[in-house]
Amino acid sequence: MSNNMDLGYDMFCYQCEQTAGGKGCTKLGVCGKTPEIANLQDLLIYQLKGISFYARHILDSGLNVDKSVVSFIENCLFTTLTNVNFNVDDHVHLLKQSQDIKNNLKNIVRTTDYITPSAAYELPETKADMLRDAPMAGIMYDKTLDPDIRSLRQTILYGLKGISAYGHQARELSYYSDNVDNFYIIALEAITDNTLTVEELIRLTLKTGDMAIEIMKKLDEANTTIYGNPSPHSVNVHIKKGPFIIVSGHDLKDLEMLLKQTEGLGINIYTHGEMLPSHGYEGLKKYKHLAGNFGGAWQDQQKQFDNLPGCILMTTNCLMRPRDTYKDRIYSTNVVGWDGIKYIEKKPDGEKDFSEIIKQSLELGGFTEEQEAKEILVGFGHEAALSHAVELVEAVKSKQIRHFFLIGGCDGARPGRSYFTDFATMVPDDCMILTLACGKYRFNKLDFGTVAGLPRLLDIGQCNDVYSAILIANALSDAFGTDVNGLPLSLIVSWYEQKAVADLLALLSLGIKNIYLGPTLPAFLSPNVLQYLVDTFQLRLISNPEDDIKTCLGQAI
Repeated sequence: MSNNMDLGYDMFCYQCEQTAGGKGCTKLGVCGKTPEIANLQDLLIYQLKGISFYARHILDSGLNVDKSVVSFIENCLFTTLTNVNFNVDDHVHLLKQSQDIKNNLKNIVRTTDYITPSAAYELPETKADMLRDAPMAGIMYDKTLDPDIRSLRQTILYGLKGISAYGHQARELSYYSDNVDNFYIIALEAITDNTLTVEELIRLTLKTGDMAIEIMKKLDEANTTIYGNPSPHSVNVHIKKGPFIIVSGHDLKDLEMLLKQTEGLGINIYTHGEMLPSHGYEGLKKYKHLAGNFGGAWQDQQKQFDNLPGCILMTTNCLMRPRDTYKDRIYSTNVVGWDGIKYIEKKPDGEKDFSEIIKQSLELGGFTEEQEAKEILVGFGHEAALSHAVELVEAVKSKQIRHFFLIGGCDGARPGRSYFTDFATMVPDDCMILTLACGKYRFNKLDFGTVAGLPRLLDIGQCNDVYSAILIANALSDAFGTDVNGLPLSLIVSWYEQKAVADLLALLSLGIKNIYLGPTLPAFLSPNVLQYLVDTFQLRLISNPEDDIKTCLGQAI
């Protein structure tokens, strides 16, 4: 069997924006992923393709695939998303589960048709043998594959990974979409089909965008049904005296369970990163010990968590290698993991026992001094924003508001990301800024004042709240009798990982044009695929804030 050294690298991964040299990580992932993890993840995706081969036969026969199989596929896709799981044992366990599931489906289907290599593959027993086989599952293993086919297959796969993150959040709240569940299987099987043309894969890529919208809609339904529609709420971004737990990631249910279990114990709960929008939901902000938000975006966590006298709970992605100064105080749950950190499991009834992290946070004692409060405003989901729709429309017609800028997306550590801070601060005073996802941390603590009697900066929420942005844009376009592309609206999108890929595909599937993307374009887009996106959707790479603002305003109506 070939090994990675035969291919000229120890690993190959280019799924995130910070991939080495803008081409691919081949020795060690910029995210901290080792070649061992990278190769096990490649093999796990290979196994999902094999599972989907048999599951597709079940769907085509008019039957349903068991939801436990769908949930496994979803969790494995999520596990391989950037900055989620770096635990070797977790991957070996999932791989063994994948072979059991594949065998069970094979026994159900009993097909005599052609079987794809991933469907026919038999996983060996030992990790060493798994790693020996892993190169055949690698992105670049087939040197004869058309670069455009490879590019589109990977784009679809990364879109699925982003969708799986949102799907996992919704499923934790007992919400799911049958269409999306089936699409995992259909798309994973399709990207092994050597008969599909570039044109057919382009259509499947845009279909992935459709499914991204559908799962974001389902997650929005779950969050708003259970916790209420977000409403404007001031959040303290400075610390309070006393014991504390910082909750990072995206999962509202984990936060709710922790809030319930810490009520009355004198423990302050702080959100971190993408958990900031939690403060807008009535079902969460009602807890008085939800004290505020700590720190900034995910990429600053190592410095900000350093030597903290409290505990951290990671609920979803954006985990970085924990430093020894806090490794004994950081906990993970769901599919998140790193070798050597404590893990909180879900019980059969769906609940979790947070007693260990609670006990440790009390023992650590927390902050000894209290900072003077500093507040920022969150909670402008689609219902809150659209409650001002009449005012917004009148403000545009009366020229009080000249333009809307949506500035947001996944943040990262590249110096070039200062572009987004500079852009926001250069936006003229008669323009309104909408923001979402952790990209907002580049500027969300600045004072932008008001325009037309409303805050100039409206925080729409998490990355999945692109759905809210779509609803807001659609409502405005209806009011002005135009489509979204005819609005005085520009989208300035930062991307890092695969949820941003799903969000971008969602916007493209709606036909939205002139999106500014940065700091770089995805390495997995081949020149021809990139040219297709430029020609069809006028997708643009960011340049410099001054020129891009002028171009955007030149297109305003």
